Amino acid sequence: MTPEEKARFNIDELLVAAGWQVQDYKKLNLGAGLGVAVREYPTESGPADYLLFVDRKPVGVIEAKPTGTTLSGVAEQSERYLTSKLKHIPSLGDSLRFGYESTGVETYFRDLKDPDPRSRRLFAFHKPETLQEWLSQTDTLRTRLRSLAPLVTNGLRDCQIEAVTNLEESFAQARPRALIQMATGTGKTFTAVTSAYRLIKFAGAKRILFLVDRNTLGRQTKNEFAQYVTPDDGRKFTELYNVQHMTSNTFDPVSKVCITTIQRLFSMLKGEPDLDPSLEEQSAFDLTTDDKPKEVAYNPQIPIDTFDFIVTDECHRSIYNLWRQVLEYFDGFLIGLTATPSLQTFGFFNQNLVMEYGHDRAVADGVNVGYDVYRIKTKITEQGSNVDAGFFVDKRNKLTRKVRWEQLDEPLQYANTQLDRDVVSPDQIRTVIRTFRDKVCSEIFPGREHVPKTLVFAKDDSHAEDIVNIVREEFGKGNDFCKKITYQTLRMTGEKPEDLIASFRNSYNPRIAVTVDMISTGTDIRPLECLLFMRDIKSRVYFEQMKGRGTRTISSTDLVAVTPDSQHKTHFVIVDAVGVCESDKTEMRPLERKKSVPFEKLILSVAAGNRDEDTLTSLAGRLARMEREVEENDKEEIATVANGVPLRQMVNNLLDAVDPDKQLEKAKEIFNTKTPTPQQLQKAADELVMAACKPFDDPAVRDTIIDVKRRSEQTIDVVSKDELLYAGADEKATKKAHSIVESFKKFIEENKDQITALQILFSKPYGTRHLTYEDVKQLAAAIRKPPYHLTPEALWHAYQQLEKSKVRGAGPQKLLTNIISLVRFAVGEAERLEPFPETVDLRFKRWLGKQEEFGREFTKEQVEWLEMIKDHVATSVEVSMDDLDDTPFFAKGGRVKAYQVFGKGLEEIISEINIIAVS
Repeated sequence: MTPEEKARFNIDELLVAAGWQVQDYKKLNLGAGLGVAVREYPTESGPADYLLFVDRKPVGVIEAKPTGTTLSGVAEQSERYLTSKLKHIPSLGDSLRFGYESTGVETYFRDLKDPDPRSRRLFAFHKPETLQEWLSQTDTLRTRLRSLAPLVTNGLRDCQIEAVTNLEESFAQARPRALIQMATGTGKTFTAVTSAYRLIKFAGAKRILFLVDRNTLGRQTKNEFAQYVTPDDGRKFTELYNVQHMTSNTFDPVSKVCITTIQRLFSMLKGEPDLDPSLEEQSAFDLTTDDKPKEVAYNPQIPIDTFDFIVTDECHRSIYNLWRQVLEYFDGFLIGLTATPSLQTFGFFNQNLVMEYGHDRAVADGVNVGYDVYRIKTKITEQGSNVDAGFFVDKRNKLTRKVRWEQLDEPLQYANTQLDRDVVSPDQIRTVIRTFRDKVCSEIFPGREHVPKTLVFAKDDSHAEDIVNIVREEFGKGNDFCKKITYQTLRMTGEKPEDLIASFRNSYNPRIAVTVDMISTGTDIRPLECLLFMRDIKSRVYFEQMKGRGTRTISSTDLVAVTPDSQHKTHFVIVDAVGVCESDKTEMRPLERKKSVPFEKLILSVAAGNRDEDTLTSLAGRLARMEREVEENDKEEIATVANGVPLRQMVNNLLDAVDPDKQLEKAKEIFNTKTPTPQQLQKAADELVMAACKPFDDPAVRDTIIDVKRRSEQTIDVVSKDELLYAGADEKATKKAHSIVESFKKFIEENKDQITALQILFSKPYGTRHLTYEDVKQLAAAIRKPPYHLTPEALWHAYQQLEKSKVRGAGPQKLLTNIISLVRFAVGEAERLEPFPETVDLRFKRWLGKQEEFGREFTKEQVEWLEMIKDHVATSVEVSMDDLDDTPFFAKGGRVKAYQVFGKGLEEIISEINIIAVS
């Protein structure tokens, strides 16, 4: 076939699959079906390649082009047919509405009724029923997106208001993809639910798809929708709209929101009858065994217009590469939610970052807490070990864990990289856990008696098993004290991971949970105060997600309920047992970089003129933590002395002063220019710094802050055992070399994606990608640019410090040649508490007492129901109206009976009990 014939053949197949009857003009039969596509229909401008009829009325055209034709300029040709008179058909008064251009491989579409009609790429053709539905509507989705009702901001954080507002501005511009970056714990999912409600109610969205990385997060998302109280109506989201968390390969046609994993959606598009639920308990990334993209074909049972909006929530970044065809299947707006975007993510969303709210700002606003790092080193962790021949060792089957003895007939020598993979050293694990046991309530969290809620990251399930057993033994506690929560937990123990997570979140025990990947992303465990890393992480994005488990804030009441001797969650601690924090993987770093400098000295140094970035960010970090600890009257005292400037604003001003984006904005404002010079940027930075530091010039302000801080903390004398922390007193040079090398490795990984993916992959259709020599030259020049600021000389020197025996020759002479050498060398490296029910019961009894004081009496039957509601809250934190249809309420008559017992006051009572349980 010729390219033209090939295109026509493919277009015919796509039309038939979408439910169209395809006919030649001479064999015209408009009664053959709802939708008829007529080839070569005559118009005054010549024959249209395809004229589309719906219910016997012409509605649109398809302009066919040979395979390989670029379609951006073809819309003018289809426009001619859309506005032409049709043979044998009276004048319609209006032009045809729907225009398609297609090669059978690539298809573009536009709706002339849209404001500023713009062609968009489709996976396939719309069904006739879809066009019929659109024709019956008074306006289009894109028109409605330009006139949404004002946002009700009650109950929303400033960052959430900004995110929803900016997202809706993007929709109004008909931008097909938008990315929301918000730090972990700042309410990304709540933001998405808010947006979903508005899109359904005010924009008339037919259905919204919510994609999650694994089923645990799907259940968590479903709960977020179930708890969402609509701001203008007052009812729960799920009382107004159906939300389906998919557990089979069948869409509920009445659902307005569908929540599923991408692996199930892929299975559905492939036409498979169902998906093994166990495959949804793991990340789609973990299930990927190759680097081949997941290709799909058109499925008539799932039309491309099934969803108007697709939200991807913290899906692993590979979703935008290997799984992208699944996302691009639907003719809908794509919204990404992430705390940790990669370059690939930015590229997929067309650089349309509608919200950027990072960890530093979230800490300053009191939405997140910051963190400290506590380092544990052991000899075997750092160097590996060896066992002489003749000694007996255990041999353990990785699958069955059956152990046998074996006498070594030759020496066993292993590197640290083999630990817990090929070789297990129980004493290495024991030394780390014993050190943590001895230090956790003395140095890491001084003065504590109860071990803070701690999450341990292990290398794999077997490693996690070893850690659990040693933790229980070293702490001298029972099984409830430490639990393993991995993908293998249900199969191995019969305990549901979500039940274990709920206990870890809401109950005194377990104090310590050990996981591999299952709780590494998305899972909300607010009382968590400590992360113990016993595995190394190479991915910057993944490491940020794992650290995000500790950033979430929690009320003092809720924290004390599970950890009795913890008054405030002011920060969390990363206990680093493998050096995971020593490589420059992430921009999310501790605000405090001068921990050894006393607070009084730090604030005085700023007043004396010390304005470097480390000093300002350290002061911001101390003040942010202080702002969370002190009482409101103390904050008011500080603000009064500081001429009305609140403590939180001081923190934000300090962070703004060292924020390059804020410096750029300031320079543009001062000098009225779009491209400030370096000198102008420096002038703007100086002004921001001067304004941020001005309050600290006043001795009264400094003295008040210092006095308030002294009232809010205790001083504890801590004795350190240096040998368990560091090998030497000063490792600055080695740390710097490590930082440079790891930064270079990160640069290679990210820019490799940038060259082959961002500059090529996301700008061209699949199958037309290539790499040029110019990309290599750009790579060579890019290492000098921010945020890396690397030079070949610095890299060469760093490698000489770390691997002297492997580095030869003098420093680099030729930039390009030596960059290639450095890249090859880097890539070739082969180188870590009263239980909650009792708390609820006590508060419930107090509540009942107050009701009696107010003259409100309950019948015996009502008290029985109240007890059931209270007991449910005690185990699930909250009860909803939907819960009244489940156990144990169902056995008593469910929601209907509850309304009979309490009448119209039921919802108010439930709300009150929910509030007293968590207030």
